[in-house]
Amino acid sequence: MRLLPLLSAGFIAVSLTMPAHAAPNVVASIKPLHSLVSAVMQGVGEPHLIVKGGASPHTFSLRPSDAEALSDAELVVWVGPEIENFLEDAIANLAPDAEVIEASELAGMTLLPLREDADFEAHDHGDEDHDHDEEVHVQEQDEDAHEHDHGEFDMHLWLDPANAAVIVEHVEEELAEHDPENAAAYAANAEATLARLETLQSDISAQLAPVADKTFVSFHDAYQYFEQSFGVTAAGAITLNPESQPGARRIGEVRDTIERLGAACVFAEPQFEPSLVAVVTEGLDVGTGTLDPLGADLSDGPELYFGLLQRMADSVEGCLGG
Repeated sequence: MRLLPLLSAGFIAVSLTMPAHAAPNVVASIKPLHSLVSAVMQGVGEPHLIVKGGASPHTFSLRPSDAEALSDAELVVWVGPEIENFLEDAIANLAPDAEVIEASELAGMTLLPLREDADFEAHDHGDEDHDHDEEVHVQEQDEDAHEHDHGEFDMHLWLDPANAAVIVEHVEEELAEHDPENAAAYAANAEATLARLETLQSDISAQLAPVADKTFVSFHDAYQYFEQSFGVTAAGAITLNPESQPGARRIGEVRDTIERLGAACVFAEPQFEPSLVAVVTEGLDVGTGTLDPLGADLSDGPELYFGLLQRMADSVEGCLGG
């Protein structure tokens, strides 16, 4: 009998430390999106990440733990089927009642058309007279979002901080609607994240200005949002489709492009076979480096997005400047 007051007091003490309201169950597909969602949810909850570590969404297979997270999800955030093809049916079948934020469909999102040739000479970012109005599509209204074919557009849209800001704004609105008790926290987090994105845009643009007149070749065509955001120029890519290994003819074409245009650097990616870059650059006077559009070895969480773009900027500056 003497233990009852103590047990009761202990129960009250424990219950007082528990959150008054649980955050919604949120699932994010890839690390950059997960980072932006984590930034908005910071201090309230944590989203579940599907494509972890160095895995590529182009070749990913859903795990049982991911299927369970989708089944419990109230909100799912992904880019779209062109990047995470494995998720299209999974969302429909496992999370039919969840709200879905498809980043490529968001109002205000800037989309760039796919480059149809792996040599980018027709896309001269350094031409001041070039009219970008013909090659940029901006989502204007949600109700119009499904009227275009996303197969025409490059879906690596998160590499533009302005697009990241659009994602943050929509995530904050959706979370506040689902969880009004924590709406003030989401709003404050979103405001702070948007301010950091503006600073990131300004800082990296200034950092890369001294190498804006030099060109590079990437492993696959994933970086035109980064190029246009920060004023750097890619001469081409080893492959347009990372799921298809380039043959000897394509490797020869890339070598010709490097020599003809004087590309200063060729970038590998950690998600794909690095030895191809060694084959492409053998015997050529060209630097090599690594660009990672996903943050394979960066820690998941709110800081990843900022570290991802900064590390890409450092790699471009170091290789082109060297």
